[in-house]
Amino acid sequence: MKVLVLGAGQLARMMALAGAPLNISISAYDVNSDNIVHPLTQQLLGNGLAQALVDADVVTAEFEHIPLPVLAQCQQSGKFLPGAQAIQVGGDRRLEKSLLQTAGVATSAFTVINNETDFNAAIAQLGLPLVFKSALAGYDGKGQWRLKDAAAAPALWQELAAFLAADPQQAIVAEQFIRFDREVSLVGARNRHGEIKVYPLTENHHVNGVLSVSLARPLDTALQQQAEQMFTAVAEQLNYVGVLAIEFFDVQGKLLVNELAPRVHNSGHWTQQGADCCQFANHLRAVCGLPLGSTALIRPTLMVNILGEDQVPNSILELPALGLHWYGKTKRAGRKMGHINLSANSTAELKARFAQLIDLLPAATFPELEQMLQQL
Repeated sequence: MKVLVLGAGQLARMMALAGAPLNISISAYDVNSDNIVHPLTQQLLGNGLAQALVDADVVTAEFEHIPLPVLAQCQQSGKFLPGAQAIQVGGDRRLEKSLLQTAGVATSAFTVINNETDFNAAIAQLGLPLVFKSALAGYDGKGQWRLKDAAAAPALWQELAAFLAADPQQAIVAEQFIRFDREVSLVGARNRHGEIKVYPLTENHHVNGVLSVSLARPLDTALQQQAEQMFTAVAEQLNYVGVLAIEFFDVQGKLLVNELAPRVHNSGHWTQQGADCCQFANHLRAVCGLPLGSTALIRPTLMVNILGEDQVPNSILELPALGLHWYGKTKRAGRKMGHINLSANSTAELKARFAQLIDLLPAATFPELEQMLQQL
């Protein structure tokens, strides 16, 4: 079977690696160059979306910030899963918030800002502190502002007004600031028959708005059930097919949805070592009409992102149950260059191995890992 992935980054790369044993061939469409490339080698395979759609059996996506004409063309092919609506919802916070309300899924209180009147109304209605997020093209902490003091509101509005003026399609979503205990995410899959399987909740830790560590271990059963119910409500509302990730705030045992990602997700990379069927294989299974694989946690596992570096000490490969995954990217500050998966037979053993890994990694390159260790 041939699958065309919109986007030619590391997620398409890992889909290709997971698809090969299933006899699924992956090609990737670079939305910027209009080129069709091999996800692993970046070898040029062709040019132009139209012929690539004809050649593919299934079309899917590795990211949600896709131009609307491209989405429309893919949707018209009848081969696009999870479909244009799901991708648009994931790429526009206005649509995302509306979907969550329709699905009856809890999220932070919010309003949409298009002008200064909306801005002042948001402050009056929601109170301070507030978080402001761009409706479009926001990811990894980008396109976000915070307001804690009313005296700073006029200056912030000038910044937001300039941002809105630069793009008529943009808007700002103002959200009530949530004092949460931790951030967790749920990655799951739904196939064409409506079958749903979800992985265990993953605890996430960020540095400067970018995911640093994801930890999968046995968690509170009630919290897992709550997350699964919310996942099911969203997936069925969208008639979703494929892997979907939902980021939550855990507020004293109550989950609030922070964001949706209609695709395989960074916080699910641990599944490559911690589950029988990883998220990439399950996404392909779902969109290609194959039975879903097991999502059970087979052993406690964590993932560490490699940010802005193109090498790590080779000595880390001496650690048991460690997997190193490079993305083949050119080095750039803050860029996701690869990740490390580390597993163990128990949480205590995983903590000990994590401590060994931290000792081997340069502290300047991997900040705050020691602090995260203490939370295990």
